[in-house]
Amino acid sequence: MGAVVLFAAVSLDGYVGRDDDMPGPLFDWYGNGDVEVTFSDPNRVFTVTPQTAEFLRTTASRTAVMVCGRRLFDITDGWEGVPPNGEHVVVVTHRTADDWPHAGTAPFTFVPDVPTGIEQAQALAGDRDVTVTAGDVGGQALRAGLVDRVVLSLVPVVLGSGRPFFGGGGPPEIQFEDPVVVQGKRVTHLVYDVRR
Repeated sequence: MGAVVLFAAVSLDGYVGRDDDMPGPLFDWYGNGDVEVTFSDPNRVFTVTPQTAEFLRTTASRTAVMVCGRRLFDITDGWEGVPPNGEHVVVVTHRTADDWPHAGTAPFTFVPDVPTGIEQAQALAGDRDVTVTAGDVGGQALRAGLVDRVVLSLVPVVLGSGRPFFGGGGPPEIQFEDPVVVQGKRVTHLVYDVRR
């Protein structure tokens, strides 16, 4: 079984998006280099530095399934039915998506809670990794002991307020191993394994 990885770009003050859910400058590093990188959707091309490209390619090659919440699914319109990374998306929601144009044809599964989402994602992923989006879903997964690794793409900006990386309530005390650090341009990628 692969790892469950909580992954997101984050501001210095711990936010993954502004109060209006938009990332603002948190995603600027996806276009500040000259090396092209794509994930599941070949039409979504990013240009990053060589260091960031190597980091993203390594991470993406291990990722099979992404778990996200309904808020992100709605904001992105479910990425028009194409998973942003990996081959499948598991959406944690209490609302059906029967009216979504891609319902029944896109590789998306809808589940009622985070533990079920992680379980289904791991079953789909086999020996590859599952990523969990930061925010409420990622925070719930971390607090439940379901996360193996936390990856922060730390952006040198203070947003002042917004959507917290670990969602509401904050996690209990959790210790991590020393980080792997990859320095990009206007972003520092920090990889922390959960200490078991």
